[in-house]
Amino acid sequence: MVKSYLRYEPALSFGVIASVEGNIAYDSSGKHLLTPALEKVGVWHVRQGICTKTLAPSTSSSRSGPSLAVTSIAPSPSSSSLVAVGYADGSIRIWDSEKGTCETTLNGHKGAVTVLRYNKPGALLASGSKDNDVILWDVVGETGLFRLRGHRDQVTDLVFLESTKKLVSSSKDKFLRVWDLETQHCMQIISGHHSEIWAMDADPEERYLVTGSADPEIRFYTIKHDSENTQAISNEKGAVIVNSGDMPTQNKWEVLKLFGEIKRQSKDRVATVRFDKSGSLLACQVAGKTVDIFHVLGDVVASRKAKRRLHRKKEKKSAKGALGTTESKEDTKHASEEDGNTPTVTVSDVFKHLQTVRAGKKICSISFSPITPKNSLATLALSLNNNLLEFYSIESSTTTKTLAIELQGHRSDVRSVTLSSDNTLLMSTSHNAVKIWNPSTGSCLRTIDSDYGLCGLIIPQNKYAFVGTKSGKIEVIDIGSGTCIDTLEAHGGPVRSIAALPNENGFVTGSADHDVKFWEYQIKQKPGQDSKNLVLSNARAMKMNDDVLVVVVSPDAKYIAVALLDCTVKVFFLDSFKFFLSLYGHKLPVLCMDVSSDGDLIVTGSADKNLKIWGLDFGDCHKSLFAHGDSVMAVQFVRNTHYMFSVGKDRLVKYWDADKFELLLTLEGHHADVWGLAISSRGDFLVTGSHDRSLRRWDRTEEPFFIEEEKEKRLEEMFEADIENAFENKHVPREELPEEGAVALAGKKTQETLSATDLILDALDVAEVELKRIAEHQEENTKGNVTEYQPNVIMRGLSPSNYVLHAFTNVHTNDLEQTLLALPFSDGLKLLSYFKDWTSNPDKVELVCRLATVLLQTHYNQLVTTPAARPVLTLLKDILYERVKECKDTLGFNLAAMDHLKQLMASRSDALFRDAKAKLLEIRSQQSKRLEARTDTREEKQRKKKKKTSSDMHALTGF
Repeated sequence: MVKSYLRYEPALSFGVIASVEGNIAYDSSGKHLLTPALEKVGVWHVRQGICTKTLAPSTSSSRSGPSLAVTSIAPSPSSSSLVAVGYADGSIRIWDSEKGTCETTLNGHKGAVTVLRYNKPGALLASGSKDNDVILWDVVGETGLFRLRGHRDQVTDLVFLESTKKLVSSSKDKFLRVWDLETQHCMQIISGHHSEIWAMDADPEERYLVTGSADPEIRFYTIKHDSENTQAISNEKGAVIVNSGDMPTQNKWEVLKLFGEIKRQSKDRVATVRFDKSGSLLACQVAGKTVDIFHVLGDVVASRKAKRRLHRKKEKKSAKGALGTTESKEDTKHASEEDGNTPTVTVSDVFKHLQTVRAGKKICSISFSPITPKNSLATLALSLNNNLLEFYSIESSTTTKTLAIELQGHRSDVRSVTLSSDNTLLMSTSHNAVKIWNPSTGSCLRTIDSDYGLCGLIIPQNKYAFVGTKSGKIEVIDIGSGTCIDTLEAHGGPVRSIAALPNENGFVTGSADHDVKFWEYQIKQKPGQDSKNLVLSNARAMKMNDDVLVVVVSPDAKYIAVALLDCTVKVFFLDSFKFFLSLYGHKLPVLCMDVSSDGDLIVTGSADKNLKIWGLDFGDCHKSLFAHGDSVMAVQFVRNTHYMFSVGKDRLVKYWDADKFELLLTLEGHHADVWGLAISSRGDFLVTGSHDRSLRRWDRTEEPFFIEEEKEKRLEEMFEADIENAFENKHVPREELPEEGAVALAGKKTQETLSATDLILDALDVAEVELKRIAEHQEENTKGNVTEYQPNVIMRGLSPSNYVLHAFTNVHTNDLEQTLLALPFSDGLKLLSYFKDWTSNPDKVELVCRLATVLLQTHYNQLVTTPAARPVLTLLKDILYERVKECKDTLGFNLAAMDHLKQLMASRSDALFRDAKAKLLEIRSQQSKRLEARTDTREEKQRKKKKKTSSDMHALTGF
């Protein structure tokens, strides 16, 4: 009989607050902060500081692992619940953050999604990727509109210009490109940056666009609106913005014009530039620990600053003229300005450096809160590279840290994980803290400051735990109070391994100082203390001839196995320390090992990527298995079985049968090296800890599986991966794109689109056969041979037309274009013949129009030259226009009805029917103006005071 095993599935992932690959973003309500957490998105309630929901893709619908890492997040401006999330495999998912469900999946990019941007109404979504392409998506229709090509390196940022219907893209190729969304072409290419452009943003009023790179300056551009044509951009006080005067005819296509540059304080490259929602603040985050905050002054204040600057220059010039000095180049430059008494507003007049926010660690991303607090200008959220979120209140003179979310995760990688004997507690160690978790819920119960913990042990009753550190100390931790009650100088080198002694109050430690030490613990009352505490004492020691890496005690307490740096494993009798066996065969040091519950087998994992299974009776090697693609970091038997789990630096968890020497399962999910492994005493779950700072729980299910089936599944996955690589045509040289950019289809060919094409072809063939049978039956009836017609059971009672239509309902909207592209012309012609019947259903008019458009674009030349297609096309021309007009009239009628209802509500209410968002923006604008006025008054007082001091000094000294 074939042996079956029970499957293990990923159940829970916890410990990650914010990963470094993606950006953080507030939702439109400002109550929640969306953070990337490896393959998930965490929805954090800002005021409560708790994660209320996680958005995780289902493992059944797609592959898990590093390919699913979240790389970009963009909340919808029109809905507080919809969020667009880009992933490392190039897919984009639209989530409903309130329900926690994935609304749709958009596939088009071949590389990781680097940036996502919604337009203001929230109907369009632009995405940029490492494949150098920009794709525009219709969010409502759940489909790609077109692909924009032209950049020579990955796209780093995107900005919609709503007033001009343009899209601006930045790239690591040092260029900005302005795309016309109506004509779908690149209308302007802007150079000038000397290094990669990493970020850009435009203010809400679309007056300025700012870009950041590794250059020492931030560059600012003015945005030309369609209404301006060739007029200069000027403010209400008559101040002309520099570099944007009367534009010649040849520059009428210039949407962006250089405004100026501001020198940055930091030498690090710019990572993010963002305006707040009101447009009064600009944040410039560098790839370091600082964020520069600039105050965006209004036209009135900027004009006054320009006038004051002009006045100071005149005073300076007159003073120099009195002393007989020559005028400087700068004065010559503004000579025309002074003659005409027209102040020119420069970039320093509009953007004033307010202050600098300094964090304790490197900042990964920033996000302004859309809600402005009463007592401050704005709230800024930061995600740091040590798995931490910080919130700062930006005020006019100071910056205050208001909140930090840090308890739910380690600051660095998880080095070891340990389960308690009853599986109710989980302990993880890191470089500066020990955390106690509830493994069933993933909640953090205790956080204890610690040294760099390399290994740990929880003793029975779950009251105390021991941690072996890199500095050679053993820390005694009281789990109940969450404190370190004692620290012992145990070894002269790092404590690499700790193992409990069965049926005794003691444990063994192994260290790099060549010592193996045995410890005993007792609950005693120390002199001078009121309460009883755990007292630890060294019982005996054993000296080895090399660094000790791992120590394991057999379950029957008969043997102790010690792995040394010389790639061997020494086995001794535990009671007498007498040498028993030497296990040698690994080419690199053994990093982990374990003994089975019955004491028959010992398994060793090494840096040479191999697992070796040995018999503990004679020390013979039963089997050597090539286990992982990198070093094996931990291995452990499931209790009372010969099944075992291993983890490695190749990010994988593997399940083995040590009797048959077979790989049973490969569990993917971690995004970095896996360091630690702990299996429950019943074997119903295991926990792994990784360099990606996550802890993952894998549960045993009731689903059985067989070894042969798993082997076939792995071969199929390898085959599908080869097919996907063939789709990408990696070895075919990519054709050179024209300099002005090009447009292409948004979707991409995948296994799903090919499967959908096959289903449609099958449906067309079945429907054609059925139509012939119906025609033959009718012919027989006309001849007088009346028989009962037996429909095809495969069609499930549907007519041939409806059966083909049903095949299209299973095709994802985003995959429709690529599915039709794979259809042969003959089948496309068959498909056109069904459109007349489908248009009678008003709900299917949009689908028919899309299908007809794609088929006409794809097979235009063949359709024009095929006589059989002309009657079909002529019929469709009349029907489709009529049906589309009916749908348009219905929509217009509904819109007019809603407008009428709005007027009725406004007439019946005393208050005006006003948009709440517009009212909010008006309040923020008034606050910004008041702040500008206060700033202007303060500066005027300082200037007058300085002038008075200068005149007093002149009166006293005569100079």
